[in-house]
Amino acid sequence: MGGPPQCGDMMGAYILRRLLLIIPTVLGIMAVSFAVIQFAPGGPVEQAIARYSDQNVSALSRVTGAEGGDFAGQPGEGGGGSQYRGSRGLSPEFIAQIERQFGFDKPPLERFGQMLWNYLRFDFGQSYFRDISVIDLVLEKMPVSISLGLWMTLLSYGISIPLGIAKALRDGSRFDVWTSGVIIVGYALPGFLIAVLLIVLFAGGSFWSFFPLRGLTSENFAGLPWYLQIADYAWHLALPITAMALGAFATTTLLTKNSFLDEIRKQYVVTARAKGLTNNQVLYGHVFRNAMLLIIAGFPGAFIGAFFGGSLLIETIFSLDGLGLLGFESLLNRDYPVIFATLYIFSLLGLVIGLISDLTYMWIDPRIDFESRG
Repeated sequence: MGGPPQCGDMMGAYILRRLLLIIPTVLGIMAVSFAVIQFAPGGPVEQAIARYSDQNVSALSRVTGAEGGDFAGQPGEGGGGSQYRGSRGLSPEFIAQIERQFGFDKPPLERFGQMLWNYLRFDFGQSYFRDISVIDLVLEKMPVSISLGLWMTLLSYGISIPLGIAKALRDGSRFDVWTSGVIIVGYALPGFLIAVLLIVLFAGGSFWSFFPLRGLTSENFAGLPWYLQIADYAWHLALPITAMALGAFATTTLLTKNSFLDEIRKQYVVTARAKGLTNNQVLYGHVFRNAMLLIIAGFPGAFIGAFFGGSLLIETIFSLDGLGLLGFESLLNRDYPVIFATLYIFSLLGLVIGLISDLTYMWIDPRIDFESRG
């Protein structure tokens, strides 16, 4: 009678411990990243100085809201003792104004504490160099990254798992050999090279022009009926998803095959067959549940990798403005609010998805002991 409540209590305690562990983990990620960024050259103040240095005194006074004579020194004067590159010829007052504009007039610890307090309230501030809030900027780029990450992962798993099972059941056959050759070649080819090849073949390169080259949807997307909107969306995603997914087949397929082979050779499978169970009953009633644990373990990592970091070159080649391109541009421009906000969101989301993955283990195999894992 006491079994199920005790199991529920252990699972609840495990979930609580994991949730509490998220706090120091995210704090550590943010602290290390913040410390490293402080030593990186070419920060936002230097970026602003570089932009302002080519402008005349009147332009500088309009930016700072002061008279040009107050902030701009004569050539060879001012900025001599500044810690920033490119500040020669700019008065210390002007440099201080830029520091206040970006919040760099405060000590690092105070800035870090203020950033954490704002992030706890999901207040990510404004982009330094774009006239938009960080959260609005991320939401604007999110559809592209969700589309690429989600559909690439689903397509990869949807093909790799059945293919891996088929290879396990036909281990050593011609089918197993030639499919292994195909997926290994696909894995060896870089995604951007496949993308360029697809463009040359199917997007108006040197052969056919079946698919569009840019964007997630057509210009007249809003005026299309819903079924044509779905078709248009799939039409635009066909080439980038194919370029991303080809390289992802190998790992999941071979992992699935090896996992099923390992389970098929265990004693319980021999016993189940001796009891008169059919191959399908053994495979999907016993082997599938155990073999899929390893596959599920890799799903969050595969999705997060495709969603957050695996699409920069694909986005660039196919002119898709997503989070990968946003992160790259933010690093180049030293747009710290965008960098830290996306790092915070992605770290938090990644840890939560990891917890969901562990709970999925329990759903597939209730024998997992949460108390021992805690």
